[in-house]
Amino acid sequence: MKKKIINDPVYGFITITNELIYEIISHPNFQRLRHIKQLGLTDFVYPAALHTRFQHALGAMHLMGKVLDTLRLKGIEVADDEYEASQLAILLHDVGHGPFSHTLEHSILPGIKHESLSYLFM
Repeated sequence: MKKKIINDPVYGFITITNELIYEIISHPNFQRLRHIKQLGLTDFVYPAALHTRFQHALGAMHLMGKVLDTLRLKGIEVADDEYEASQLAILLHDVGHGPFSHTLEHSILPGIKHESLSYLFM
């Protein structure tokens, strides 16, 4: 089994032990999110406000894992396949984003939203 530990600037160490999640994160379609800013041009005014869609997706997946672990600790049954599917869903929720996608979404590809592109990537 592959294991990856990523040091996230917000959440610290994020451990990825699921092979499918590891493979998806390693895929070029997901890696491209490293180059897409989550906060648009905000870092031009606030230089420390630099956050990518890649970081956002990993952080969201990490938080989903914490939520699912908490539910299990409280006695709520979460099957392993549900756990994995929930993490995959949150990990991939923004994979269709392009640069400035909320701003340029209707200019670059009229009538096509980034959610539709996410489905195509999946």
